[in-house]
Amino acid sequence: MSNDVERILAQIADLSTQEKTTLFERLESEGGAATGSGNGAPQRFAVGDLNGPADYVIVFDGGSHGNPGPGYGSYAVAPKGAKKPGLTRLDFDRRMTNNEAEYEALIAALEGLSGEIEAGGQKAAEKTIEIRGDSTLAIRQIEGSWKTKNSRMRALRNRARELLADFGGHRLVIQGRAESVRVLGH
Repeated sequence: MSNDVERILAQIADLSTQEKTTLFERLESEGGAATGSGNGAPQRFAVGDLNGPADYVIVFDGGSHGNPGPGYGSYAVAPKGAKKPGLTRLDFDRRMTNNEAEYEALIAALEGLSGEIEAGGQKAAEKTIEIRGDSTLAIRQIEGSWKTKNSRMRALRNRARELLADFGGHRLVIQGRAESVRVLGH
């Protein structure tokens, strides 16, 4: 191995977990050859794994009228100890697949919560979140146990991962459809 490669590897080893995740996601999004996952192969995403109760719980869902068709979604955010979560409904005003709408709803929820936390004078990195949804595909792709071959889906997955990495810890939970309907009303 050349001295340059050894120096680069040593610098990578000194990066924080979040910096490594950002680096590998960027390499993957720019072609994937460097990580060996340009074909969409699963890549584990474990930055900030959460043990214990979360500061916030997000429940998300998305869909489309037709597949593809006009996209819609909703999400609920509940701070720890809240009896009733705040509900947000979304109309994406463009054609998309059901799976794309699921991702878009989650991304909107993460962006919204992050903005709300910052508006309150705090940092997302100081908060933990639990993400709950009935989209097995989105959750399994985000955590890295399922492949993400489609470039549009890979970009959405990467954006969701970037947003999750901004928080101090996270947990991804697949819940039944009935629970999503109970919380979100659809």
